[in-house]
Amino acid sequence: MIGRWRLLLVAAMIAGCAMIIVTAQQPSPAGAPGPAQGASYTAQQAERGRVAYQSNCSGCHGPNLDDGPSDAPPLTGVNFVTFWGTRSVGDLFNYIMDSMPPATPGALGDETTVNVVAYILQRLGAPAGTTELASSATTTLSAVGRGGGRGAGRGGRGGDPDAVGAGAGGTPMVFGAGTGAGGGGRGGALGDFRGVTVHGEVKNYVPVTFEMLKNPPASDWLVFRGNYQGWSYSSLDQINRNNVQHLQLVWQWAMNDSGTNQTSPIVHNGILYLVSPSHIVQALDAKTGDLIWETRAGPYQAPGGSGSPIRSIGIMGDKILLPANNAHAVAINARNGEIVWDTPLSDVAGHATTSGTIVVGDKMLQGMTGCGPRQTDGCYISAIDVNSGKRLWRFQTRAPTGPEANTWGSLPMDQRGGGETWIAGTYDPQLNLTYWGTAQAKPWSFMNRGTTLADKLLYTSSTVALNVDDGKLAWYHQFAPAESFDLDEVFERVLLDAGNRKLVFNAGKAGVLWKMDRQTGEFLGFKEMVKQTVWERIDPKTGVPTYRPDVFEMQYDKPINICPSTQGGKNWGAMSYNQPTGVLIVPLGQSCMDFYVRKTVGGGNGAVRRFLAMPDTNGNIGKLAAYDVNTMKEVWSHQQRAAYLGGVISTAGGIAIAGDIDRYVRAHDVKTGKVLWQTRLGTSAQGFPITYSVDGKQYIAVMAGLGGGSPRNAPGAIAPEIKIPQAGQALYVYTLDDQK
Repeated sequence: MIGRWRLLLVAAMIAGCAMIIVTAQQPSPAGAPGPAQGASYTAQQAERGRVAYQSNCSGCHGPNLDDGPSDAPPLTGVNFVTFWGTRSVGDLFNYIMDSMPPATPGALGDETTVNVVAYILQRLGAPAGTTELASSATTTLSAVGRGGGRGAGRGGRGGDPDAVGAGAGGTPMVFGAGTGAGGGGRGGALGDFRGVTVHGEVKNYVPVTFEMLKNPPASDWLVFRGNYQGWSYSSLDQINRNNVQHLQLVWQWAMNDSGTNQTSPIVHNGILYLVSPSHIVQALDAKTGDLIWETRAGPYQAPGGSGSPIRSIGIMGDKILLPANNAHAVAINARNGEIVWDTPLSDVAGHATTSGTIVVGDKMLQGMTGCGPRQTDGCYISAIDVNSGKRLWRFQTRAPTGPEANTWGSLPMDQRGGGETWIAGTYDPQLNLTYWGTAQAKPWSFMNRGTTLADKLLYTSSTVALNVDDGKLAWYHQFAPAESFDLDEVFERVLLDAGNRKLVFNAGKAGVLWKMDRQTGEFLGFKEMVKQTVWERIDPKTGVPTYRPDVFEMQYDKPINICPSTQGGKNWGAMSYNQPTGVLIVPLGQSCMDFYVRKTVGGGNGAVRRFLAMPDTNGNIGKLAAYDVNTMKEVWSHQQRAAYLGGVISTAGGIAIAGDIDRYVRAHDVKTGKVLWQTRLGTSAQGFPITYSVDGKQYIAVMAGLGGGSPRNAPGAIAPEIKIPQAGQALYVYTLDDQK
C-alpha cells in the first residue's frame, strides 16, 4: 500500500469528483521521474474516463479540468503539476478513491476511478497506448505528462460548459412533458436543441409594467427577493403564527438534477415561472402545478456544478429575462416560451454569471463571475435593453481610472483579478440608484496576488451605488480592504427607511452586519453576528477594519486559524426585513478554519482549508437570528446543528420561513424565533422561498436543491452524521388545509 500522510485538506468542492474538506492522505513522494513505465492507458479507457468526469466531476473542476468555480483546484496545468508532479499515478488513484466524491467517497468504484485518471493523463499530454492503465502504476505524473498540457478543446474559464473538445457526452435529458431526449455529444440533448420543448400558452396574459415592479401586488412575486428593496418580505397574512401548523403540501414539481439549484421563482397573475439547472425555463399554473410551456434557453450544465447556479429570473412587459450562466442575457416570451433575443455580456470568451437579475424599467441588470486576472475586458455590472437586447452600459468593479485605480499597488491592470458581482443588487426608485456588493480580489490571498495588505484593491469587497440611467458611480464604501481569506462582501443590500434616514444594510462572510446611509454612503454602525477573528478592531466611526498582527506575518504552507470559515458567517442566503417588527432575520453559519496558502504560478487561489467547529457554539453550525434595525441588537436567535443553506422569507402573518442542509423547512415566530411548524424535503432545502396568492388563497413555495461550495463543504466536514440524498431537486408548494 502506498504511504500517505494525513491532513485535513480543503481543496474545496462539492459532489462529483470534487476535492473538498476531506481527511486527505497525501502520498509520499515517489522517486525521480523516469520513463512512463506502468502508466500506459488506452484511448478507449480515457474516453470512458471523459464521460465519467463530465457526469461526476466537471461541475466542480470545470469541463476543461481547470475552469471550475474559484473553490475548485485545477486538475491540469502548472499548479496541478507543481503539487502532483512528483507523486505517482497510483497515488492520484488512491487519493480520489479515498476522498471523492466528498459526500460519498469511493462511490465511483475502482474501474471508473482508473478511467478518470486515464483521462487526466490524456489531458496532461500523455499519449495513449495499447495497455490499459493499472491503479497501482508507480510512474510519476510529471513523467507521463507534457509540461502540464491541457489537451484540445479549451473553453474559457466560467464559459459555456458545452465548449469541450470532442464533446461533453453527459446523461440524456428528459423534457417536461415526459418525452426523452437523445444523449450523445456536447451535453446530450441540450447541446443539440435550443428552444421550446413543451408548447403551450399563458391565457389572458397581463404585461408587467415598471409601476408594478415598483409596487408589486401582494398576490405576485415579481422581483428577486420580493421587491426592489430586497426585503424578502410579503404583506400576505392569511397564513400566520396561529394557523401555520396546518400547512399542507398541495403540489410539487421535480426540477432538473443536472446542476446546482439555488434559484428563486417569480409569480405573476397566477403563473409561476421557474428556471432549473441547464437553463430549463418553465411556466406552471401556480395553483395546481400544471406545466404550461417549457423552453431550453441556454447551455448544458454539468452535474453538481458548484459554480453555475442561476439565482433568479426577471420579468418585464411580456418577457421573462434569464441571466444565463455563460454570461448571456436571454429574453423569453412569457406567453409561450419562445426565445426573443440572446445577448452576450461580452465579446471576450470566458466570462460567466451566477448573480441572477433585477429588471429596472427597460433595463435588465446582471452581474459577472469568473473574473480572473486573464480577462482582458475587466469585470463589470451590465445593463441590457429589455426590448432590443442591446448593451446599454457597464460599470467596471476593478477601478480602471482615477485615484481608485492606484489602490492595487504595482500590479499591472491585466494582472488584476476579482471584484465579481455574483448576487444581484437592489434598487431605490426615489434615488434612482442600484446597490451592488462586490467580491474580493483574486487570487484570494495577497501573497499570491502580488499585493500587500495596505493595498485596498478598489472596488472589491465594497458596496457600489450606481445611477441606473448611465451606470455612473454615486458612491462606494469598502468593508474589507485587501481581503485575503475568501470572506467577501458580495451579498444582498437591503434598503429601508428608519427615522429620517434612508438606510442600506448588508452582511458578508465575516458575519458582520453593516449599516450605511444609502443616500450619502455615510457609515453608521456594525454588529458582529458570529465570532470573527480576522480583524482585531473595526473603527466604530468609519467602519475601517484592522487586521490582527499575525495576518501580516503569514507564510506559505503555514496554517492560520480564522473565524468564520469560507462557509461564511453570512453567505448567499438572503436575510429578510420584517417591516411590522422592524427586525432583520438573518441566516448565519458558525464554523472556523485553519487556512493555508499554497504558492501558485499564473493564477489559481492556492487555498487549503481545514474546517472546524466554531468555539462556544456547542457544535451548532446553523444560526437564525433577528436584529433590531435601529439599535443593531440581537433580539432572538435559534441555533441548531444543521447549517442553513438558503434565504429567509417573512410575512405580515408573523412567520419566517427558513430551510437547512438536513432537509428541514421550518416556520418561526418573527417575534421570538420559536418553531411553529416544520416539514422535511427530499433533499437539502436550498434556494429562496417565496409566497404568493391565487384566487384569494396564499401559498408558500420552497425548494430542495444540491450543489454549492463551502456552505456545504464546511458542514459536511464538521457534521458528517448529516446524510444528504444526492438527487431530488424540486419545488414544493404549501397552503392551509381547507378544513382549517
